Amino acid sequence: MESQTLDNKNMTFEQLLEGAEKIGRLAEQEAKTAEENATISENVINLMKETQISKLMLPKKYGFPQVDFAEFSKIIRKVANYNISAAWLTFLYPLHNSLPAYLPEAEGEKIIQDGGLICDVFAAVGKAEPDGDGGVRVNGKWNFASGVLYSDWIGLGVMMEFPDSTKPEICMPMFHKSEVGIVKNWDTFGLRGSGSNQVVVDNVYIPFERIIRLEQIDKVSRPPMEEYDHDYPYYDVPYFPAFYVGFPSIALGGAERILQEFKTQTEKRIRLVDGVRESESPRSQRVIAEMTTEFHVAEALMDKYIQLLDDSKKLGIEVPRSEFFAIRTKIIKTCTDIAYRSLLTLGGGALYKGGAMELFFRDLMAVATHKTSLYEDSVAAYGKELFGFEGGVRG
Repeated sequence: MESQTLDNKNMTFEQLLEGAEKIGRLAEQEAKTAEENATISENVINLMKETQISKLMLPKKYGFPQVDFAEFSKIIRKVANYNISAAWLTFLYPLHNSLPAYLPEAEGEKIIQDGGLICDVFAAVGKAEPDGDGGVRVNGKWNFASGVLYSDWIGLGVMMEFPDSTKPEICMPMFHKSEVGIVKNWDTFGLRGSGSNQVVVDNVYIPFERIIRLEQIDKVSRPPMEEYDHDYPYYDVPYFPAFYVGFPSIALGGAERILQEFKTQTEKRIRLVDGVRESESPRSQRVIAEMTTEFHVAEALMDKYIQLLDDSKKLGIEVPRSEFFAIRTKIIKTCTDIAYRSLLTLGGGALYKGGAMELFFRDLMAVATHKTSLYEDSVAAYGKELFGFEGGVRG
């Protein structure tokens, strides 16, 4: 796939999927280095840009290959077949790069045309104080800024009041990388290649035009202008459930690889205690059958999740946010259960560092720890709504 053919907004889904496979394969080749450096390499980042995947969720008026939710999910899943950290950023960069589409048009255009990658932290842990009539001064520290080392723009959550608001709301000022400090504190046992470091802001002035009003977007799910592209997937749908579509996609891609590794290692394995080839044993035959059918259940739930998003957009059907939350986390839990059972069935031979089983197991567990992936939280909220109480979640 030649780079000069990639400047076309009419790229096919097949071309994008081919690009995703290249990203995944390269990230897998460099997995050891990414583990040591706690970030994927600039080589992988450049390939994300070359393939247009880092820009594919911008509205199509900007000239990039806009895709639908099902296609986006498959692209993320393809990368996750090879490397989960790379899939994490293959999901987040396109989503974060679409954030300026929710700013006032002139300011959003400036950031989009700047062309750099964007990362963000939704958590409203920063402080924003009014500074005149035109903006605010922001201070704070934010952890978990995935991909920040390669980002030119960074969105960071704060609670603040706008001149037209009556109470504080969750907002996201957009900072240029020159306006923030980065602390390399990402030292985890999973998702190490995501480079999710800390961002520090010290008394930086941000004009109102560069602040995304997340609560407003979540209510109306469209940009702050009258004329907008109704075909754009992320307009006119529940914003946060749509935004989070990548997390279960990552889990599916990782679990798919775990199943492949389990089959390969089981076919080679002969148990010392009885000399039986494990692939011929009812023990592992039963395990692989049960894990595979569970995986198909997770795939079907992913289809259901995307169908609910599509129905909310096309048919105006209102779906409880907690239902999206519960479906998404059930997919992720099912995938992590597959990884856990695979490891226990394979035994001590699967514990050695550096193998695919070890890396994918750790990364899948890390995906399940994200605050939007916590299964117990989701079913508690969904159960409340099923009995008519407020679930209290945003999706």
